[in-house]
Amino acid sequence: MSYHALAIDGPAGAGKSTIAKLLAKKLNYTYIDTGAMYRATTYKALSLEVDLSSPKSFDFLEDTEFIFKNGELYMDSVNMTHLNRTKEVSENVSLVASHIPVRNKLVTLQQEIAKDNNVVMDGRDIGTVVLKDADLKVFLTATVKVRAKRRYEELKALGRDISLEDIEEKLKKRDLYDSSREYNPLKKAEDAIEIDTSDKDIYQVVDLLYKKYTNIINKGEF
Repeated sequence: MSYHALAIDGPAGAGKSTIAKLLAKKLNYTYIDTGAMYRATTYKALSLEVDLSSPKSFDFLEDTEFIFKNGELYMDSVNMTHLNRTKEVSENVSLVASHIPVRNKLVTLQQEIAKDNNVVMDGRDIGTVVLKDADLKVFLTATVKVRAKRRYEELKALGRDISLEDIEEKLKKRDLYDSSREYNPLKKAEDAIEIDTSDKDIYQVVDLLYKKYTNIINKGEF
């Protein structure tokens, strides 16, 4: 049996997770939030008090279990939805995700999941590295001001006290870090379609991608 995949990439706050979740539900596919895997890894590294700057500190990944249930990540049987969004995790995840051993391990796990499931997978290197043969590749973007406002509302709902200006500055730094790292940087795949979500309704984007994707699958264009 062959499985299908829809890959969604883009910077933080572009709408990847929300759109990917809705598409997965509409398609009855498994939703894989790869960013959650990197955040969970960061959370565990912080809990173990290892040296985050050393790639050798992440041997614990060999004994770490990642399972997605109903679009939510469970690491070692613990639901990581809220634990992943702490300030300390957010401030360190880009560093952790830059380590080659971490990326190699998580990319392998992500590819293994896609071998046995129809998936909608979002992240920063899905179309370029993880799922190079995805049926449809999408690169979502938005202005940094719009993305900062979205992240501000998200963190505000979680009870986090942070200024909009601070979030915007952090997003700019993370964009630069993610797009300029030497190994698996954030970039648009050559065969991906790009959508600016700055002034678009989330559900309009979902409907657009759903129609595009189902047309491809129905026509066998993969």
